[in-house]
Amino acid sequence: MQFKLNNLKFFLKFLFFLLFLSSKFQNIFCQDNYRFKLDGVASVVGDYVILDSDIDKTFSEMESQGIPTKNVTKCELLGKLMEDKLYAHHAIQDSLEVSDTEIYSYVDQSIEYFTEQIGSLEKVLEFYNKSDELSFRDELYQLNKIQKLSQLMQAKIVDDVEVTPEEVKLFYESIPRADLPVFGTELEISQIVIEPNVSDEEKKRVIDLLNSFKNDVEEKGLSFASKAILYSQDPGSRASGGKYTLHRKRPRMVKEFRDVAFSLEEGEISSPFKTEFGWHILTVEKIKGQQVDIRHILITPNVEQAKLDESKRLLDTIRKRIIEKEIKFSDAAFNYSYEKETRNNGGKLVNPVTGDTRFELTKMDPKLYNQVKNLSEGQISLPLLETDRSGLKKYKIIMVSKRFPEHVAKFSEDFIKIKDLALKDKQLKAIQKWLRIKIDETFVNVNKSFRNCDFSNDWSKN
Repeated sequence: MQFKLNNLKFFLKFLFFLLFLSSKFQNIFCQDNYRFKLDGVASVVGDYVILDSDIDKTFSEMESQGIPTKNVTKCELLGKLMEDKLYAHHAIQDSLEVSDTEIYSYVDQSIEYFTEQIGSLEKVLEFYNKSDELSFRDELYQLNKIQKLSQLMQAKIVDDVEVTPEEVKLFYESIPRADLPVFGTELEISQIVIEPNVSDEEKKRVIDLLNSFKNDVEEKGLSFASKAILYSQDPGSRASGGKYTLHRKRPRMVKEFRDVAFSLEEGEISSPFKTEFGWHILTVEKIKGQQVDIRHILITPNVEQAKLDESKRLLDTIRKRIIEKEIKFSDAAFNYSYEKETRNNGGKLVNPVTGDTRFELTKMDPKLYNQVKNLSEGQISLPLLETDRSGLKKYKIIMVSKRFPEHVAKFSEDFIKIKDLALKDKQLKAIQKWLRIKIDETFVNVNKSFRNCDFSNDWSKN
């Protein structure tokens, strides 16, 4: 399961800086000997107003992140802000829904982050020149909501965009030979994973615990989200009350998890079920066409050290047999590995970013990189103890199946990567087309001081 959270830390820092600027700057902002009025209206897009101060804040945020701003103009930043507001405006027009629960959860996490940085809620309010917590929460809510609406609209625009093999070929052939991308050194990696056996008593304890949570919600009316915050061992969703949004066309979780999620009705809670990450219960909050909002609680069983040592000894034996050529690595993976996702593929790992079996060294997950960086082609690692984010411990051995040296893109060898580039190109064109149409349909007014800007989109409307 790809338990992951959006880069919340980055966004919280962004809010931190944004609110700092809005509370500390008064009427005038100075930069490079130019003076801008913070309360001036730069443009209006649909229901949204963009102030001069919004542009200045974006400049400062880029600089705080170490992004060079020397060649970035106010016109370019205004164009980007107008795009974001256009997405959010039409997300509302198209009835794209943002979960209030999710937004309020982000608000809670934002305030928690700010409090950690400054010391107390009272100091946070004073720092941001806010009279009360309610108004502060409202401002955070609006910032989070606009960002989420913009993301939803962009996702909807490209949701049905696909490329055919013929389109991929035409895209590849359209690239001048001198401009073909160069792909860095890549590895194909295989692994065999042995999980320690969990005792029947421990398994029963976990199932009984999850059933008690289910009973508390169904019979006593307690909050599923609160239970997830208190007890779930999934670090990717615990803070948000176990919440995830799943889409049928964009598989995000392991099959067992998705099967349960898409089999339930709204408000229904599953019985405990097992995945490779542990045991779960899951409830469906809302079904929206191909999309479903769910919450889950993950409990990882405790493993006895003796069982863990037993797994290591088994892997030592398997590794020895492979080295002595008694058995092939792929056959050993099929016969012994506990990892369903790789077992039937000879143990080969699939790159979650590209969807193929190659991992580019410079883009590899740091943890995996450290495990394979010293392995030559065909070499097998010693048993490695791995603890996943939920706390589940297991042993594995890794082999570098094949190395691909740095090379210029070739259609036959790099089809999947070229297909991804072609898809992104087609998605970009779909977004550009949508922007042209929606700019024409939407009320847009640009302040006269910006009408000479050379925008990438035609915002020049009165």
